[in-house]
Amino acid sequence: MVKNNKKKEEKPKKNDFKSFLRKRAPIYLVIITIFVIFAIPELTKSDLQSRFPELTSEQKQVVDILMNYNGPNESGLTVMEAITNRINEEYPDEKIFDNKKTIVELAVSKINDEEYHFILDFESYKGELNYDWNVNKISGKITSNNQDSKHIIDLVDFYD
Repeated sequence: MVKNNKKKEEKPKKNDFKSFLRKRAPIYLVIITIFVIFAIPELTKSDLQSRFPELTSEQKQVVDILMNYNGPNESGLTVMEAITNRINEEYPDEKIFDNKKTIVELAVSKINDEEYHFILDFESYKGELNYDWNVNKISGKITSNNQDSKHIIDLVDFYD
């Protein structure tokens, strides 16, 4: 009787997860790279409306009335688009809303039961733009209180 003292040499167990990753690592790397290049900048993209402070529901209604106003013939340019275009003209080829020195202040205050005072101040390293309107919540009538505000409303009213 001869004892078999030799242990069977066992092959090390393959780690299925490691082999899975090794085969597919280039594919995952490409997918992550595409996500970083294309998706993250779009998700973190900033605009004028994203810089507005938190508002009450009543104030949001007034902001929506003003920013969605698109003239008497109700076609074409809105106030939000006109303000954004004006800012983009002042700061071409810049991501001005991503700049830390850019400040957007918005104030909506109630004058009476149906009329609200709306102030939008945009301040950056080059200067500032100030807009001041009165908005009638019931009729939707918008009255400009300064020259910049009047220019925006005229631009929206006469846009073709």
